[in-house]
Amino acid sequence: GGSSTTPDYGEKRLPQALIIGVKKGGTRALLEAIRAHPDVRAVGTEPHFFDRNYEKGLEWYRNVMPKTLEGQITMEKTPSYFVTNEAPRRIHSMAKDTKLIVVVRNPVTRAISDYTQTLSKKPEIPTFEVLAFKNRTLGLIDASWSAIRIGIYALHLENWLQYFPLSQILFVSGERLITDPAGEMAKVQDFLGLKRIVTEKHFYFNKTKGFPCLKKPEDSSAPRCLGKSKGRTHPKIDPDVIHRLRKFYKPFNVMFYQMTGQDFQWEQEESDK
Repeated sequence: GGSSTTPDYGEKRLPQALIIGVKKGGTRALLEAIRAHPDVRAVGTEPHFFDRNYEKGLEWYRNVMPKTLEGQITMEKTPSYFVTNEAPRRIHSMAKDTKLIVVVRNPVTRAISDYTQTLSKKPEIPTFEVLAFKNRTLGLIDASWSAIRIGIYALHLENWLQYFPLSQILFVSGERLITDPAGEMAKVQDFLGLKRIVTEKHFYFNKTKGFPCLKKPEDSSAPRCLGKSKGRTHPKIDPDVIHRLRKFYKPFNVMFYQMTGQDFQWEQEESDK
């Protein structure tokens, strides 16, 4: 549950807000940070209801949820919802006023992070370069590879906008979640209609990990850092491959900025990497 003591009172409710994506964008960091808010109760594991467990029905789903008191928000996160074709319709039919949060991150670094995660589980897979191209000589990117497909945000968003107005979707920058966690969390709390309780004083920067951690709540001894599986070292990728991927994503990124009315500045990073 969200707090250290699970209340036996209260009742299980269907979630009013969902973190729907994206994989390797920073969804776990966001969930842990928002769970520090006393008015939020969230499921720790990913229920995968709207993609894998839908046939189990809404009662099963409700049962997975933590108990809440009047005025508390129930939440869950399953990053694969964003790329699941049926998810928008299914969520809309549960409750059309559901608030949706999408953590997005530069699609190139997201793809490499995605590959790195798979590699840690299956060391025998081909190199990133091999998987990324349909034809290396012609420089044809393989957009059917999920690591690349997930980052075509404009494509997936189109699907959601058929069911939900933009005003019901919050886009969180995965980059800013690291550089300015309190600033991004202010937007999240405003969006959810919560008091801004999770602020600067909740975070400290962990130099070894390279990203912010939650300071210890009063009732526990250790600060909450993300687990060992987070912040893995990425393999070295040929700069030419990165360049081609940037070119591939650019039109989709621009389209995504136009659709959301937000510039995530992924094009400005050309010089950094």
